[in-house]
Amino acid sequence: MSTGLNDNEMISKVLSGDHQAYAGLVNRYQQYVFTLTLRMVKNREDAEEMAQDVFIKAYKYLADFRGASKFSTWLYTIVNNTCITFLRKKRPDIHSLDDDKMFELADSQDSGFRANLVEQKSKLAMINNAIAMLNPDDAQVITLFYKAEQSLEEIAGILGLEANTAKVRLHRARTRLKEKMETCFAEEIKDL
Repeated sequence: MSTGLNDNEMISKVLSGDHQAYAGLVNRYQQYVFTLTLRMVKNREDAEEMAQDVFIKAYKYLADFRGASKFSTWLYTIVNNTCITFLRKKRPDIHSLDDDKMFELADSQDSGFRANLVEQKSKLAMINNAIAMLNPDDAQVITLFYKAEQSLEEIAGILGLEANTAKVRLHRARTRLKEKMETCFAEEIKDL
């Protein structure tokens, strides 16, 4: 398989019967898909399963890809829909706040979380933790723009928004991310 082919050429090969060409697309986008699924489902095993489901769905519906946007944008839409469906089916564990053991567990996890942040001192890890503290809409637009390197127009298409609305959401998400960084990571920011 020639790695010099672009996405559209590889898709054409798959659609014309060269099913091995799909392996090239999987290799090209497996890290991208896994990163996005892990950010959404927060569990490595679930993320691996979701990533496999995404590639199966993408293969099944590859003929529906029109090429109007980048393949990565189309693939992100599948990732997003697959993860949202999974999360809707998954029920969170509910614990009573009256249970003393829950308070002890929360205290121990909080101190461990802070200890890990002090040890990491990694700018990327700190930013990822701050993004995880954002609401899902803010985290999604930040992830799409910075991690998935989507343009505002592509983000608007993925989220079903106008480009200006996507721009405003990104601006507001950046502001909230900055506030989280200043509030939760004030000491770490001083070291940067």
